[in-house]
Amino acid sequence: MQSSPDINTLDKSFAVENDALLEAVRLLVEHTPGAPAFAFDDLPAHLPEAGAGERELLPDLAALVLGGAHRLDSELSFAHMDPPTPWLTWAMALWNARLNQNLLHPETAPIARKIEELTIAWLAPFFGMDGGHMVPGSTVANLTALWAAREIRGIEEVAAPITAHVSIEKSARLLGLQFRPLPTDDQGRMLPEAAVNLEQSCLVLVAGATSTGVIDPLILAGSAAWTHVDAAWAGPLRLSETHAGLLDGIEHADSIAVSAHKWLFQPKESALVFFRDATAAHSALSFGGAYLAAPNVGLLGSHGAAAVPLFATLWAWGRDGIASRLDTCLAAAEKFAAFVEEDERLELFGRPETGVVVWRPRDKSVDQISAILPVGLASRTTIAGSEWLRCVSANPSADVDAIIMAVQKVI
Repeated sequence: MQSSPDINTLDKSFAVENDALLEAVRLLVEHTPGAPAFAFDDLPAHLPEAGAGERELLPDLAALVLGGAHRLDSELSFAHMDPPTPWLTWAMALWNARLNQNLLHPETAPIARKIEELTIAWLAPFFGMDGGHMVPGSTVANLTALWAAREIRGIEEVAAPITAHVSIEKSARLLGLQFRPLPTDDQGRMLPEAAVNLEQSCLVLVAGATSTGVIDPLILAGSAAWTHVDAAWAGPLRLSETHAGLLDGIEHADSIAVSAHKWLFQPKESALVFFRDATAAHSALSFGGAYLAAPNVGLLGSHGAAAVPLFATLWAWGRDGIASRLDTCLAAAEKFAAFVEEDERLELFGRPETGVVVWRPRDKSVDQISAILPVGLASRTTIAGSEWLRCVSANPSADVDAIIMAVQKVI
């Protein structure tokens, strides 16, 4: 029988327990990649009646969570648009969990709201935008942008390349808008001549296609009733003096989505939606309520302090720090692509534009090679009905020489 609660006693689970927190950090730091993981099948099938204890459970949790995960900072991690995260973000995520701030209410998040506003103010000018807000990912950023387009310009359809992220068509359907897929060239870039009859349309341009990393012709920005650029992947290149020109024209868009948990090296879930006229966009997307002290802007209600790790990273690294790591990633992709191009046993889909290298063996199937490559070195994608391998340079710590040697061993 459950005992009566003692409402006058401090619950120690909500208090600081120094030794336990230090033990959790020690386990994080000292856990060896590849160490035996806790067997998932050994977990209870039903919620235990009595708990195992927080401190007592730490070793098993470490074996389960740390032991069962793939390390994105591995020297061979080169497969997805998922980067490692800097240690500073780990600390900020811990602080966020401790404070549990909710930006929906100014009184529960006085500094977190200001930090998000400042973070947006730091980044928006690189894109020619004047504001925006944070969201959990670019799927929500894309939905928010298309929602603003409908409310402000009265768009009736969304026109996007067939290579656009699935979230674009999802958003169109959720908003009751027609979706018009536009043809692309053989590399996956939208054909400029397809951008016609856009007087009542939102034209979506992609800056960094998921499969190939290519960039749509951004010169088309501004040619529709509303232009949205899905720059989830390549957007941060605007911070690189060397590569910012790849996104010239993006400043003429009405809205832009950027995933901070991709090339800004942030923990998930972290993304941004920018607007050229943020005042108009936020006004169109604002709602009030009897319990709200400030308008609720955008799709989210409760909203955590996702800006804190990003703000800390930007403050610690500066623009140069972000740019140098992006430049390192692009150089790694170029080096790997050069290897593929020069090896007669391999086929290169195209020169990488934004750090995505698409390739395959000439004399073996993608299935055969994929099965024997080290886990995390390459992913798979289908382009025009044909199977390819895909390497994505999201990891500044990747060792391209080691990656090349691993590929040479299996071809």
